Amino acid sequence: MLENKSVDTALSLIQNDPSKVLGLTVGNSKITVGQYIPKADAQAAPILSFDVPSDGTYIVISLDIDAPFRSFNVLGPILHWIQPGLTPETASGDNSTKVLSAAGTPFVANYIGPAPPPGSSPHRYIFLLYAQPPAFDGAKYAPADGKKLGNWSRMRYDLGAFEKEANLGPVLACNYFCSN
Repeated sequence: MLENKSVDTALSLIQNDPSKVLGLTVGNSKITVGQYIPKADAQAAPILSFDVPSDGTYIVISLDIDAPFRSFNVLGPILHWIQPGLTPETASGDNSTKVLSAAGTPFVANYIGPAPPPGSSPHRYIFLLYAQPPAFDGAKYAPADGKKLGNWSRMRYDLGAFEKEANLGPVLACNYFCSN
């Protein structure tokens, strides 16, 4: 696995500060950190929520950090999603939590659900939330014509290089679920 300081920092962040846990809703389930989700239930992108300033724009990146096996993760991390253009909307009945909506903003990498190989123990699917830099141009990174990103481009994903190239700051919040 590629060394990734942001993933390690984010996991440490949510262990030490529960206020930095990114809300993930999969189907009708609000996910607790590390919760197990059957892969069939996690094939659609989760709904994201977090208390962020209303005038900001955000980007989420999701990775499988245990591919292909937790003890032998030579293909990891595998990119599962990059969605820029997330803006906060007040959740119904809750003034403190903001649901993050892309509202038609094209993806950089389309969401793909969990798909660990047969016999694998559950993998961790981590979701990292960043403030989106004002000059960020998602079209620069996205596949042409909104095509889905191929698997080859997802393996051994170098998050650190993308963070640097896209001028992303520190992770604001994160969460993960496990699935196999």
